[in-house]
Amino acid sequence: MRCSPGSVLHLLFSGRIRFCSRRGKSRLPPWLRKIWAYVRLLAQSLCFNTLTDSDVVFDSIFEPVFWTVDYVTRWFGLVFVCLVVILTSSILVIAYIVLLPLILNTYSPAWIAWHICYGHWNLIMIAFHYYKAAKTSPGYPPTEKNDRPFVSVCKKCIMPKPARTHHCGICNRCILKMDHHCPWLNNCVGHLNHRYFFSFCLFMSLGCVYCSISGRNLFLDAYSALERFKHLDLEKPGIPVTGMGLLIGLLPSGQVLTNFHTPAPSYTFKDRMIHKSIIYMWVLTSTVGVALGALTVWHAVLISRGETSIDRHINKKERQRLAAWGKVYRNPFNYGKLNNWKVFLGVEKRSHWVTRVLLPSGHPPHGDGLTWDIFPVRKDLIPV
Repeated sequence: MRCSPGSVLHLLFSGRIRFCSRRGKSRLPPWLRKIWAYVRLLAQSLCFNTLTDSDVVFDSIFEPVFWTVDYVTRWFGLVFVCLVVILTSSILVIAYIVLLPLILNTYSPAWIAWHICYGHWNLIMIAFHYYKAAKTSPGYPPTEKNDRPFVSVCKKCIMPKPARTHHCGICNRCILKMDHHCPWLNNCVGHLNHRYFFSFCLFMSLGCVYCSISGRNLFLDAYSALERFKHLDLEKPGIPVTGMGLLIGLLPSGQVLTNFHTPAPSYTFKDRMIHKSIIYMWVLTSTVGVALGALTVWHAVLISRGETSIDRHINKKERQRLAAWGKVYRNPFNYGKLNNWKVFLGVEKRSHWVTRVLLPSGHPPHGDGLTWDIFPVRKDLIPV
């Protein structure tokens, strides 16, 4: 039987590998090899996951950054709440001390009644909804065992998550129908306080627009007055002395050096502060009105679509995923624009548009936030 040179080399090479492997294994005792194998398995188990993808890797790398942002936001929540209270209180002080006397002295009785009634109604709605949005729990899924349906398991809480429930890293809890975490409320916006949050944004925007429009003429007058005060400050009384007279102290002929007092300015410190406070109020309310008004419009669009801020991103991904398969995605929580607003505002009959929308109301939202009606019949979900 003939043996080729290749087969001989193969036998020699395999024998060398077996000998080296046996010699390498013989260096460690069996009990130590078991420990080393266990340590290797443990290390691999910490970084191995069949569900690992680019999102998981990204979250793992930036986990310290996310944790730092969540920690800072959690502790600065009280600072933001105090800032909202201080800025709003400053506008109220200016309105009552500066603007109200001007209104009473210059406007007609009809306009006085309008400003007093609308201003106080708007103020009550702002204060009520901000307090309720900040102090009302957003809603949490049950922690005990139950038969409620769920769609996934939270990787942080290791608890079942119902539909539209998401984990908040700042609150460190799962939130029912979570929209976002609002640092200005120091609270999450979820199923139980979403209406309070939107109503606060709406009435605060209306209040800012009201102050900006009604105070425009006062702002222009105050700005012109401050400019006039600056020119008065530059016009110093005295006798002009030029040339060498400035160096040797000479006065023009016929003038005697006497002691004189500079006359008092034609304005007072109170006048200057009043004009500055009017400018401060107009600039602050105009800026907040534009920024908060844009946010309110955006949330109104989402509510009309039956979405939250998080739902929008999820639905966008689902539309793209199904479009690649030639299918059309439909939001299962969109009941139509009118029905979406009825469900969101809790309107169940005609009078609720006044008692629950235009007046302060602490009624609970529609549903429990754990289960949702999918694709209702094409009629009013809540008949009105």
